[in-house]
Amino acid sequence: MAVSETAVRKRTVEVLFGPVWLVLAAVAGAFALGAQVSPTLAAVPLVASVLVLGLPHGATDHVVAAHSGLSQRAYRFVAAVYLVLGGAYLVAWFLAPVASFVFFIALTLAHWGQGDCYVLSERSDGRYPASRGHAALLVATRGSLPMLVPLVAFPGIYERVFAWTVGLYGVGPNAVAWAFTPTARTVVAGALAVLFATTLAVGYRVDSETWRLDAAETGLLVAFFGLVPPLFAIGLYFTLWHSLRHVVRTVLLDEPSVDALARGDRLTAALRYVRDAAPNTVGALAVLAAVWVAVPRTPAGVEGAVAAYLVLLAVLTLPHFLVVSALDRAQGVWSARES
Repeated sequence: MAVSETAVRKRTVEVLFGPVWLVLAAVAGAFALGAQVSPTLAAVPLVASVLVLGLPHGATDHVVAAHSGLSQRAYRFVAAVYLVLGGAYLVAWFLAPVASFVFFIALTLAHWGQGDCYVLSERSDGRYPASRGHAALLVATRGSLPMLVPLVAFPGIYERVFAWTVGLYGVGPNAVAWAFTPTARTVVAGALAVLFATTLAVGYRVDSETWRLDAAETGLLVAFFGLVPPLFAIGLYFTLWHSLRHVVRTVLLDEPSVDALARGDRLTAALRYVRDAAPNTVGALAVLAAVWVAVPRTPAGVEGAVAAYLVLLAVLTLPHFLVVSALDRAQGVWSARES
């Protein structure tokens, strides 16, 4: 099984990840040549992620937990984690929406960086990253690409999305206006340049083959998030990059799915994932409906729908991040490395 599983992993990555690189490169190229997208169309990939990969990618955390040593009763454990932590974070949005939004950005940065760190470790058979320090640099770099590069490149759109979201709770749009000033963006850009250069310099000495992949993906994502309007870019990245990578990781935890993929039967593997994700995806949609009804200002139009969905994603990301962190530990992504 070990040889078969290794072959399945490599073949799955080649089949699924390569086309995503091409899609993101093509979209970045189109915008570099002057393409434009209306605000409504820009929201389509993010809205589509409610059912396509995005929201469902975390709906199998009970499967992840069962392989993470968290609990023999994984479903109940995950339900408790989501109820307690997700519920507390949902309450926090009502009490301190600005702080909750900022925490969401930081949390998503850590979680999305975490996902790419695992992929690089898997692709290098555990050689890359080579230490906890290198892993921390990778997480910070990869998470900063979708979370902070758009702040530098598209401050106006970034600020509007912030205003839509905290506006659900009656907060004015200028609550953190200083964060979108030229001075603040210059500081962020300088810090990102140092971070990216340091991460690639450290990685260069570790594993040349994986470093080339890391450098190529970093360059691709800098261009993508620097050229493509944030809402459109985040929707595509969340669905096609982050969520797909996590879905592949979860599918490969399921032995019958691995066996099916080894036979070339991708449909069976996909249907097993859909079966596992469906109940919790429906539950998440119920939470979205509750958010929609409960917020002080009823969401209206595309802006309101995006804002309510972002609050839902924030609430779900906190427990999801902790479950994935446990899987990282179980698979040795971090714990096997020495500083």
